[in-house]
Amino acid sequence: MSQTNNITVLYFAAASSATRIHQEEISIPSDNEFKLSDLPKLLISRHPDLGEILKTSRWSVDLEMVDDPDQVILTGAEEIGVICPVSGG
Repeated sequence: MSQTNNITVLYFAAASSATRIHQEEISIPSDNEFKLSDLPKLLISRHPDLGEILKTSRWSVDLEMVDDPDQVILTGAEEIGVICPVSGG
């Protein structure tokens, strides 16, 4: 039986508008390596409107910005931020 671990995903700006929530807890599989770069597919399956938004968004893990999502392995208990580009003046 595969075990799961939970992460918390925080949605900001357009991501929050698309999901209509500010955060949620998501189970990730723990029986294999789950990279941060695997997370968009999971999030889009839950919130299809995130597809275009995630193409230009960045990620934070436990309040640290991530440069290469392929290098980050999620094990559970992390707090993931979806950081959308913003404009303003």
